Amino acid sequence: MKQHLKTGLGLFFTAVMLFPVYWMVNVSLTKDTDMRADPPHVLPLDGTLEGYRAVIEQQMPYLGTSLIVGLGTVALTLVLSAPAGFALAKLRPKGGGALSFVLLIAQMIPGIIMAMGFYAIYLRLGVLNTVPGLILADSTIAVPFGVLIFTAFMSGIPDELIDAALIDGASRWRTFVSVILPVSRNAIVTVSLFAFLWAWSDFVFASTLDGGGDAQPITLGIYQYIGNNNQQWNAIMATAVVASIPATLLLIIAQRYVAAGVTAGAVKD
Repeated sequence: MKQHLKTGLGLFFTAVMLFPVYWMVNVSLTKDTDMRADPPHVLPLDGTLEGYRAVIEQQMPYLGTSLIVGLGTVALTLVLSAPAGFALAKLRPKGGGALSFVLLIAQMIPGIIMAMGFYAIYLRLGVLNTVPGLILADSTIAVPFGVLIFTAFMSGIPDELIDAALIDGASRWRTFVSVILPVSRNAIVTVSLFAFLWAWSDFVFASTLDGGGDAQPITLGIYQYIGNNNQQWNAIMATAVVASIPATLLLIIAQRYVAAGVTAGAVKD
């Protein structure tokens, strides 16, 4: 009886958490004339695909830009955070503890404050409303997290593995590339996934630093449907559904790697 109660509560809370997703799909299939129906339609029995047609006709360039920004953010984050994590975990430079603390504090800075700073800098450098500028800005959110994850994971790699590579004549860099990175797969997948998701869902940096650019991400593409006198809710929700698919697939595929990467370093032998 107790187990059945737990199962029932689990199903109930799961349904509550998934209801917004269901309603998003429901509204994406609802006609504009039925949006204000009272009571609202629980099922889109007389549905429409106009919202998804709008996605195909209008939102594909925005999706392409988001993909480029997401992949660029992942690449830049890995290039910067993996060597930094290795240095903090294994080379143990002076001030490493203080640097880790600074990285932790950096994640607490509100995004809008960082966006204002980037705006002033980008305006002077002439990189405002550019995709590379947006990639760099998004990476500032992901890099501190990536360094902390890599540091925790690489701290658990036996020093004997590194010593053996050095005895065989490998340099520190060669040891990092050929020995450390291959065994850090879980951390790499974890950092890559979170970096991509942050860039994919970013709105603050996009609206501040790329609001007038020719190539804008999908978060700004959705925003185009919202006006003072017109809200195309089926198109908005259809775009949200399509934009959720890549993130959902990545989470499903990388789930076991993420679990191992996030908990790395939490338990010491």
